[in-house]
Amino acid sequence: MLSAPFPKLILATSLLGLLSACGGNGIQPFLPLNGDQPFIVAHRGASGYLPEETYEAYVKAIELGADAIEPDLISTKDGVLIARHDPNLAYSTDVDKHPEFASRKKTVSVDGEVQTGWFASDFTFAEIKTLGGISTDAERPQQYNGLYKIVSFQEIIDLVKAKSKETGRTISVYPETKNPSYHRALGLPLEDKLIDLIIKAGWNDKNAPIFVQSFEPGSLKEMRKKGLNVKLVQLIDADDVDLKTGALTFAAPYDRPYDWALAGDKRLFSDMVTPAGLAEIKTYADGIGPWKRYIVSVKGTVGADGKVVDVNGDGKINETDATTLAPTSLVSDAHKAGLLVHPYTFRNEKRRLAANYNGDPKAEYLQFFRLGVDGMFSDFSDTALAARADYLKELNR
Repeated sequence: MLSAPFPKLILATSLLGLLSACGGNGIQPFLPLNGDQPFIVAHRGASGYLPEETYEAYVKAIELGADAIEPDLISTKDGVLIARHDPNLAYSTDVDKHPEFASRKKTVSVDGEVQTGWFASDFTFAEIKTLGGISTDAERPQQYNGLYKIVSFQEIIDLVKAKSKETGRTISVYPETKNPSYHRALGLPLEDKLIDLIIKAGWNDKNAPIFVQSFEPGSLKEMRKKGLNVKLVQLIDADDVDLKTGALTFAAPYDRPYDWALAGDKRLFSDMVTPAGLAEIKTYADGIGPWKRYIVSVKGTVGADGKVVDVNGDGKINETDATTLAPTSLVSDAHKAGLLVHPYTFRNEKRRLAANYNGDPKAEYLQFFRLGVDGMFSDFSDTALAARADYLKELNR
């Protein structure tokens, strides 16, 4: 169970009212905080189709129409910020196919988690450029593995500027400082380099086409203190969902921000979604990026043996064997605190969709749009945009 108060549940009847909004009964879906249409962020680029966080994945996401592209930022040995989700290159590159780097394989601790692989901080940017990105999901296309190269944040800035000019629409960028305490301990802090690149891009302004996010409050606070004026977003994680109860679970390193762990702060990520936690976030950030299960969780069916039932009989227990619970009040609570809400991550694979979505990812998007989220992170921007178009029709917009 959660060790901190969790947002109170909205009555199931309220959800039914929301879901019937398009049925001509006069009930209107909720609108986002600022009245704008929900913002679609291409999570790691078009990562549902191409190896994540490669130049080609970002170009594809822009072609699909995403409002923003998201790079996770880590550092090379020579201090270049590159787009990778993990410092461990074994997870998303073909580094294991490069015998010239075999001797660099090692075991280290990343945010308290022991990992074995090849780490970006042991490679120069020139060496990183010899590696190719790979798909991190076996269900997704594998034929592009190794073909597309890793990009720097500067290359992403240049791409966004060029494509915004070419298409005549504003394309935003949504970088994350990834494992900032880990990088600081290596002598490769991320914050100053990121601030410098943003200033050089001419984007150090609240209205600039950029959001900066992090799971570590200390990283965001440091950048704000050092004069970063862009929109900042506090990410909020958890380990998993207990399908027996629908409660979120918290296990390291997904239980609390790692800078809190280093400081001995015993609070969990769940403390961030209380009214007091949201008020604290508002002192240094403009929005929150919660795991979507903080807004709508899921629960399975428990059998007589006390185990979750494999409802669809596929031999696996996952979210397709569960149904959604009534939504929490997090969206409205965050809006009351003046915070934007950008939940993550929305995906198309059926194994990731609760049973009552009937295999239709658009049904999940629509539920969250109707709850008033201001945007969302998606691996499949085209699906998100199609669902948003349906939502806007409901609003007669």
